[in-house]
Amino acid sequence: MIKTFDELYETVGQRPKKRVVGAWAVDDHTIGALALAVQKGFVEATLVGDREMMTKVCADEKIDMSIFRIVHIPNDVQAVAAAVDLINQGEGDVLMKGLCTSDKYMRAILNKEKGLLPPKAVLSHVTVMSVATYPKLLIIGDVAVIPAPDLTQKVAITNYLISTAKALGIEKPKVALLAATEQMLPGMQACVDAAMISKMADRGQISGAYVDGPLAMDVAISKEAVATKKLTSTVAGDADCILFPNIESGNAFFKTVTNLAGGELAAVVTGAKVPCVLTSRGDSTKSKLNSIALAALMAK
Repeated sequence: MIKTFDELYETVGQRPKKRVVGAWAVDDHTIGALALAVQKGFVEATLVGDREMMTKVCADEKIDMSIFRIVHIPNDVQAVAAAVDLINQGEGDVLMKGLCTSDKYMRAILNKEKGLLPPKAVLSHVTVMSVATYPKLLIIGDVAVIPAPDLTQKVAITNYLISTAKALGIEKPKVALLAATEQMLPGMQACVDAAMISKMADRGQISGAYVDGPLAMDVAISKEAVATKKLTSTVAGDADCILFPNIESGNAFFKTVTNLAGGELAAVVTGAKVPCVLTSRGDSTKSKLNSIALAALMAK
């Protein structure tokens, strides 16, 4: 089981290289992360964007530009579309967001004629987090793509969390379905959905994991809280994965952990033809490198 991002680097470094296509990869964090990934030996990288901007970044950061394949397109929207085209042409295993905005990136992925979304697929966002106060990596979703997932979407997200956990070597991951309380309150939709998904898992409609909910955050991750509340659960106190009921709760948790608790992260959009790295334009080079490694691990 992979417990740290350093272990993740080591694991993907021992596997065949994956091909990453950077969409509007013209900023220092994206180019720097891709350069590190190339140097660590787990990817080959294509940068799609303005050659002059990329040349300046490489010169400023003392990066050998010859380690990349360069596709010169001086417009961000056209560059993102071209990067998606390269994936569709079989010239890449992973798509990566560069300096473009998330809406432009997602629009290209979701394009009905030229995008990367298979028919009837649910596109979602999975984040893997490392925080000093938790003994293992924590896999969460959705914090960035689906604002208010319905039951069908929550089932899809649950399965994405499970598949990500299994890629990280967790044989039977423990999935906590989050609500404001671990009590079953019919008037709270998060509780109702969590109870339904838990029952689906009990009946084998969701397989390969222990799934329980509703669970409040304290009992999902704290064994002390579980003991205090005298709760009996295979998942409680030891969650590998957390399904958030909506984007507000997930995004607040994600940003609190990274900004106040010093957590590290990797973030990937799942459900498309290939893993799609989606981090904030302001995220660090380290976060982007983590995300490239996670996407390389998940890529077929």
